[in-house]
Amino acid sequence: MSEQIPPPRTAAALAARRQATQTKVDQVRRTIAELRRQKSPVTVAAVVRRAGVSRTFLYENPDARTLVADAVGQAAAAQDRTGARLDSQNETPWRERALNAEDALKAAHAEIRTQRTRIAQLMGQIRDLETQWTDESIERITTENADLKQRVRQLTQEKRTLEERLQAARSNSRFQDRRISQLEAQLLDQGQLP
Repeated sequence: MSEQIPPPRTAAALAARRQATQTKVDQVRRTIAELRRQKSPVTVAAVVRRAGVSRTFLYENPDARTLVADAVGQAAAAQDRTGARLDSQNETPWRERALNAEDALKAAHAEIRTQRTRIAQLMGQIRDLETQWTDESIERITTENADLKQRVRQLTQEKRTLEERLQAARSNSRFQDRRISQLEAQLLDQGQLP
């Protein structure tokens, strides 16, 4: 059985396709190296975005899939090592924060108890004030209040009346002063005043 030799046009298309695929794989490789240099997380989404390739290409092309899987695995392993170191370093501050939170919680509970006690005392004072007023005393105070309002209205009316009288008296006084000065002028004209 002899191998079939593809026609020249098909061979050229296949070669161009292989070249484009190899270019995309090289882009993926460069992108992973760049992400590692920048100490950025190596993820499928980051590689797709920066390399300008599709997710389908990364999953269907075995070389690209292997490159990304290895890079993601190495990044996860490095993060686990770094995380273990950071966990041991951060354990002490975590304990301090937990103890501080417990102290703050105790203080908050103490403040709440103090406020509740104060509220209870004030509510008791309100109840005491309410019980001191009997129906008779409330009725007496209401009556006195109505009497005082009536007295205020009466005094206001009397004041208004007195003000009107005062104004009338002043007006009469001015009129009398003018009349006296007119009469004095007439007497002077007649020569009867010295």
